[in-house]
Amino acid sequence: MYADFKQPLRMTIVPGMLVACFVLAACQPPPPAKSPGRRIVSLDYCADQFVLGLAERADILAVSPDAGAAFSYMRAAAQGLPTVRPRAEDVLALDPDLVVRAYGGGPNARAFFEHAGVPVLQVPFADDIAGARAVIRHAARGLGVPERGETLIAEMDARLRAARVRGPDARALYMTPAGYSAGPGTLVHDVLTAAGLGNFQSRRGWQPIPLEALAYETPALVARADFGEGTSHDDAWTSFRHPVVRRTIQAVPVAALDGATTSCGGWFVADAVAALAALRRGAPTRAEP
Repeated sequence: MYADFKQPLRMTIVPGMLVACFVLAACQPPPPAKSPGRRIVSLDYCADQFVLGLAERADILAVSPDAGAAFSYMRAAAQGLPTVRPRAEDVLALDPDLVVRAYGGGPNARAFFEHAGVPVLQVPFADDIAGARAVIRHAARGLGVPERGETLIAEMDARLRAARVRGPDARALYMTPAGYSAGPGTLVHDVLTAAGLGNFQSRRGWQPIPLEALAYETPALVARADFGEGTSHDDAWTSFRHPVVRRTIQAVPVAALDGATTSCGGWFVADAVAALAALRRGAPTRAEP
C-alpha cells in the first residue's frame, strides 16, 4: 500500500490501536524543520531541472524517474543519480531534509510532507520570461544557493540580449507533433517575442495548430518542438500530419527546438530564443504559400 496523494488522508480509530497514519511520522507533531539544501529529493521532472541545475550533486538523494528522459533539459546531469517515485513511504524512507516539487505527488503532497516534518520547496510555473527569472530566484533561495540563481539569471539575460533580432515584422508558428501550438499568454509566446518574432497563433493559450489560417497565410518560419523518441507522436494521426502543415514546413525555414527548452520555465529558455533568432536572421520577412 502506498500514498499517491491523490485522495485526502483518512483517519480510522480502532479501540486500543491507532492505525490512522500509514507513516508514523504523520501521526506525531511536526519536528523542527531541518536546514534545506543538504539531503534533497525531487518529485517531478520540472523540479528536477532546478535541483540539478542549482544544488550540489552530493546533496541530491534522488530525482524523479523522468529526470533522465529526453524531455528533461538536465537529463545529462541526472545520469547516475538514484531515482524515486513520488510515493510517501519511498520518499520518507530516504529521510530527506528537503522535498522539491512542482506537481509531483498530486495536490496533497506538500501538506503531507510538511505534516511529517519534511520541508517542501514548491516550484511554480512561469508564463513568461520574467516569470522564469522569478522561479529561478525562488528555487535558488529555497535550495540555499541564491548566488547561483543570480548567476544563471545574469547568464540567461546576456544570451537573450545577444540573440534578439530587430527588423521587419516576421511571424513564427510554434507547433508540436502532437498537433498543438502556443498563443499569447504562454511562455512560448514570450520566447518568440524575445527572438524578435511575432506569433502566427493569435488565440490565447495552448491551441490546436491553426489549419484554417495556414490554408490562407504562411508564417515566416516554423518552430517545431521535439520532445524525444516515444513522446513526440510522430506516428499518431494529429493535425501535424495534415497536408497544409506539411506544405508549410516544406515552404519555410524550420527551427528544430528541443522541447525541453520551453518546459518548466528555467534559464534554458535562452536556448530556444537563440535558436529562433539565428533562424530569424536568415528568414524572409513574409513567406507566401
